[in-house]
Amino acid sequence: MRLWLKDSERLPDPLPMKTDDRTAIGAGTALWVVGAVVAVAFWSPLSRDGFGWVVWMTLVGIALGVVGLCYAQVRRSRATRGSKG
Repeated sequence: MRLWLKDSERLPDPLPMKTDDRTAIGAGTALWVVGAVVAVAFWSPLSRDGFGWVVWMTLVGIALGVVGLCYAQVRRSRATRGSKG
């Protein structure tokens, strides 16, 4: 097996795959929402044992997921607008 190929032997690089990142980001955000519901349901024992920060962690996860969804939507709309000319 060779580790180095000459430029003449290389195949052309494949085009980047077009994906819809909103699905993955939405699923992750939904999991953070489920985690937040569970954390709020167990707020009293969590805070008593010093794990009250878990609720805030889930809220930050939800906020970052929403930011990610907005970014993915803007990126997708710019890509489709750019392809139209």
